Amino acid sequence: MVEKSVEVLTPEPDDSALTQRRINGTAAGTGTAGAEKDFADLLAGLVKAEQISVDSHFFEDLCANSLVMAQFCARVRKCDGLPPVSMKDIYQYPTIRSLATALAAETPESESMPASEPAETVTPVSRKAYLLCGTAQTLIFLVYCIAMGTVTVRGYEWVSRGSGLLHLYLRSLVFGSVAMLALCLFPIAAKWILVGRWKPQEFPVWGLAYLRFWTVKVLVNANPMRFYVGNPLYVLYLRALGARIGKNVTILSQSVPVCTDLVTIGAGTVIRKESHFAGYRAHAGRIQTGRVTIGRDAFVGEKTVLDIDTSMGDRSQLGYASALQSGDSVPDGERWHGSPAERTDVDYVRVPAARCGSLRRTLFGLGSVLQLFVFSVPLMVGGAYIVVTEIPVLSRLLEPGAQLTAATLYVDALILSVVLFFGSIVLGLAWQFTVPRLLSLAIKPDRVYPLYGLQYSLHRMIARMTNIKFFGWLFGDSSYIVHYLRFLGYDLSKVVQTGSNFGTHVQHESPYLTTVGSGTMVADGLSVMNAEFSGTSFRVSRAVIGPRSFLGNNIAYPAGGRTGENTLLATKVMIPLDGEVREGTGLLGAPCFEVPRTVERDTRFDHLRTGEEFRRNLAAKDRYNRRTMAFWLFLRWVHAFVLTVCGLATLDVFGAIGPLVIALYLAIALAFTGCYFTLSERLITRFRPLEPRICSIYDPYFWWHERLWKVPEQYLKLFSGTPYKTLLWRMLGVRVGKRVFDDGAGLTERSLTTIGDFCTLNQGSTIQCHSQEDGTFKSDHIVLGTGCTLGVNALVHYGVTMGDHAQLAADAFLMKGEEVPAHARWVGNPAAEARGNAYQPAALNGSPQHGRPAPGRG
Repeated sequence: MVEKSVEVLTPEPDDSALTQRRINGTAAGTGTAGAEKDFADLLAGLVKAEQISVDSHFFEDLCANSLVMAQFCARVRKCDGLPPVSMKDIYQYPTIRSLATALAAETPESESMPASEPAETVTPVSRKAYLLCGTAQTLIFLVYCIAMGTVTVRGYEWVSRGSGLLHLYLRSLVFGSVAMLALCLFPIAAKWILVGRWKPQEFPVWGLAYLRFWTVKVLVNANPMRFYVGNPLYVLYLRALGARIGKNVTILSQSVPVCTDLVTIGAGTVIRKESHFAGYRAHAGRIQTGRVTIGRDAFVGEKTVLDIDTSMGDRSQLGYASALQSGDSVPDGERWHGSPAERTDVDYVRVPAARCGSLRRTLFGLGSVLQLFVFSVPLMVGGAYIVVTEIPVLSRLLEPGAQLTAATLYVDALILSVVLFFGSIVLGLAWQFTVPRLLSLAIKPDRVYPLYGLQYSLHRMIARMTNIKFFGWLFGDSSYIVHYLRFLGYDLSKVVQTGSNFGTHVQHESPYLTTVGSGTMVADGLSVMNAEFSGTSFRVSRAVIGPRSFLGNNIAYPAGGRTGENTLLATKVMIPLDGEVREGTGLLGAPCFEVPRTVERDTRFDHLRTGEEFRRNLAAKDRYNRRTMAFWLFLRWVHAFVLTVCGLATLDVFGAIGPLVIALYLAIALAFTGCYFTLSERLITRFRPLEPRICSIYDPYFWWHERLWKVPEQYLKLFSGTPYKTLLWRMLGVRVGKRVFDDGAGLTERSLTTIGDFCTLNQGSTIQCHSQEDGTFKSDHIVLGTGCTLGVNALVHYGVTMGDHAQLAADAFLMKGEEVPAHARWVGNPAAEARGNAYQPAALNGSPQHGRPAPGRG
């Protein structure tokens, strides 16, 4: 399997290019202890050349690509006596002579460091514990659903005894308020009853301690208070859970910390969205909890990870797209960025302060409470009652004698689902294109506003209303995403239509201040950071992405990013905010460094992107994409129709079964959703596994592959941390081993993925078996051996093999084609082997160790 993928995706360099660049010269250099000769011999075998010059450029002269060089690095690591080589070394020293010289200069320093400590072997959990835990999780879910159903029924019966609109409003207000308070307070009470105070500790997954942990984690994340992220009420919620949070703290991340007693945040600190500081991690088949300490007036950027046993001092900063590994500590007043983070002079707090005291925050929170209980709750409860009792389709089902088998039930469900599903799409688009644009008139670009005022509320509303994921899913990976984003407010200049200008996941903070240059393509996962925050203020500014560029996956692009035209921004790259504007080059890593803009392999299909052939291909792709959109709209409507039938049937049998029927409906809806979309994907693939491919984006295979990317997967998050998640992966075609622990990972190409026994996948980790660069699409297998661990927010690219019990650290980016040896520990973006001893959390040794094992040159 692996050999076949290597043949497909690592072809020898282009013959015509090699002919134009004659490869000759001495096969071995002098000095540097023969390393040049050894490197030349290894590389010659990969590029199919008899001999190569030690001064030949890897990419420009030898026409190699990153996959070839990844294999070269893997072969070097297997040779005794040669210093290890990382992909970062390859890009920084792109000839054999410069590479050997640089490594020789680093040898004395590396020899003084202790050898890399091998990663520990995972201790398997028994099958009995695994099954018992899954059974207990199922029972907890059913009991919770029954309780919810009972409360809903009793509340409905009490509200229905009111007469007149005033009584209906008052009863809806009372019942809704009590129910909302119960939903908010129950997870807090459950945490203190089941756990008490979290302490640094370690326990195996699937055991009794894990069951308590999972229960608290699910309840904490299901709390309605998580919808108040960015509001002072959310800070109060975390304090009630045990977090030590100072005054005037602003938290914008929707990643809810679980081990809250271990989280300390000083006064005046601001934490941007998509930051992970959960206070725990899954590691080698065990849950490890540890402290996360953030000082006063600190700043935590977007898309960051703070692993356990990390700390930030007062007035410190952690830039966006960065990570603190376990044991890292940022001193007072220092600024760090990168993955793993390192010191920098870049100031990430670029907006001046404004007047925003405790009184302003208190009034903002009180206003939110009044809006919730006086308006939102009565509207939801009373509106639901009016809908059920006044709409003939629904009220008829509550009458005695209604028949579940009657044809009218299915006709009513058909009409209701069509109106609700397609009507919501039309109304949603009309709302998105008008209301947020009117609200944006009250916010002036580049003007500083205090937090928790009118403009802050409007900004948050605009961001929520214009980032509806459904429409990105519908129009993404087609020509129509361009029109959608333009109507939304994007400035797309003169569009050079490719049919794949943007992926399905594009988000922003203000669409009206987002500019994307002509001819630029974006793969997926772009987050445009139009807003800048301090502890007291914010402003919105224009973010400009240059023309004729390509952006890889999972990139946060800030306002003021120093990139210009014709740049390649690699997956998970950290966009620079200082220095000269980068143009005509590629950027990789965090912090970023320059790489070639393109290689020969990625230009082989360029002839398909110009002239009459391009116009024919684009028209054909548009026709295929329209069929894909119609196909998935139909399948999602069928899903809505079946759930509507089940909902109407629930009302029909409600009188006979009572509250139990609501719990039954929730369980059936969840099980049906998983099975339905799993079967949809397997039918598209005809139950056959995918094969590694390299092709143009105008190849019909790629269009079919795009159809697979639209398989809905949000429901999978509901099964994270349970045995059902791996069961669903197996049903989707993933080769999954025994008792794998998945805490929220994502897999793009399921049947190209192999996950060994007892692997541990953390929240936000991604296994991506494909890449798209400009007009070229590539896919390949990914193999994780027994007992592997993927850290929080880590990403594994295609063509990778991880040996047994290998570990990839939090926020690491394991590049395409890498081979990680067994028991190796890799860290960084791009990832390289960690040196020195592995960090031992405070839970294992009683006190945290400061400092971290030195990463490799990656």
